[in-house]
Amino acid sequence: MRNIYTEIELSNPRLPLLAKMKVRSMVDTGALMLCIPDHVRVQLQLEEVEKREVTIANGQKQLVSYVGPIQVRFENRSCFVGALVLGDDVLLGAVPIEDMDLIVIPSARKITVNPQSPNFPHAMVK
Repeated sequence: MRNIYTEIELSNPRLPLLAKMKVRSMVDTGALMLCIPDHVRVQLQLEEVEKREVTIANGQKQLVSYVGPIQVRFENRSCFVGALVLGDDVLLGAVPIEDMDLIVIPSARKITVNPQSPNFPHAMVK
């Protein structure tokens, strides 16, 4: 199957006057986190919280910066998350997808708001 891409908006909630960034992001429910390249971290002036060890697709482990908070917006949804700094592209993982109550439609190769809760995100908390 080919990859799914979508446009999201990223911002630094600690610096509300700083310009927001609209970016093309790969959608990957097999990844947990939001991943951003270093140039996005620099533009959003995101502070490193700590280092985290990650295992990348080829099985190698590496130490990367964990930064945040970062606000992610998609259509009428948003969430606040931390992000791993690695790679050349933005990757939207399962945590922000679930937090914003989005669904992936593989046959259409797109992501959309959950049609069962179109006006605001729904979360199961029981």
